[in-house]
Amino acid sequence: MIVKSKIEGLNEWLFIEDIPDAFAPGNTISEKKVTIERAPIKMVNYQLSSGGLFLMYSEMKFTEPIRIYTAVEGETITSQFIFYYPASARKMNPHGGSRHNIRFIPSSSATYELKAGVDYTYFMMVISKEYYYKLIDRHSSLHEEFVQEIEKGLSASYAAQDMLVTAEMQRIIFELREDKKTGELKRLHTEAKVLELLIYQIEQLNNEQPEGGKLLREADIEKLEHARAILEMRFADPPTQRELAMEVMLNESKLRRGFKEYFATTIYDYITRLRMELAKTLLLEERKTIYEVALITGFRHQANFSIAFKKYFGISPSDVG
Repeated sequence: MIVKSKIEGLNEWLFIEDIPDAFAPGNTISEKKVTIERAPIKMVNYQLSSGGLFLMYSEMKFTEPIRIYTAVEGETITSQFIFYYPASARKMNPHGGSRHNIRFIPSSSATYELKAGVDYTYFMMVISKEYYYKLIDRHSSLHEEFVQEIEKGLSASYAAQDMLVTAEMQRIIFELREDKKTGELKRLHTEAKVLELLIYQIEQLNNEQPEGGKLLREADIEKLEHARAILEMRFADPPTQRELAMEVMLNESKLRRGFKEYFATTIYDYITRLRMELAKTLLLEERKTIYEVALITGFRHQANFSIAFKKYFGISPSDVG
């Protein structure tokens, strides 16, 4: 498959990659960074490619509207994420807006206009049809209707409308972007995260019905982000769900439902994750005693901490390190 893109008016390509459709375990990963900083464009592209796979993470800002031409040759499944932050409103709404979807794109080209005065972050996974079916079996019930559309050979979207990007999806994109591994570990980590991200997308796209009004409003998202920030600061001694709801000015039921929808986890499980990840760091890197770690992470009794740790990681804290 060939994927390529350029800004109209510029001679150089943002990217032009000829990627083998076939996935092979021995495929190496190629990485590239492209920076463009000349009026009216400020853009940084991070690219990663391997057999059957092309990833691109791009941060973009323009002082006047521009048009981007993109073309794909070959049958691909493309997972697209876009985050946008109007510069004039960023202080009032620091979380901006976001959308994602999964699309089947046979050979095609298109031109998109991007607005001035908006901070864009764009993440794209271009996956060959062959590799996609290695990640998720062609006959899986998870994507039955989508596969039917793919087999027709016509452009198709997994969901009729784009959906909100959840915090779990953002976390995986961040991990892919910041990964410093090399060689075989890099390839394995990338493959695992690509599959994990697709699973979160499919789960949400299968369950959500945006036409029914289930998408969270921006005001709700700000309150949910505030709730998460509170938990991250106070997870060792967290507020009750009722107290948390009062702090962020949401009713308790809406807080629970919204937190699960937006972050793809419950409040309780999120607190547990924060405690356990810190506990692992304290044990491995700071060599704290189990008793010390239990106190720091909010457990009154060492035995309760040990039980929780083993349930979360599958091993006892005494076996770490």
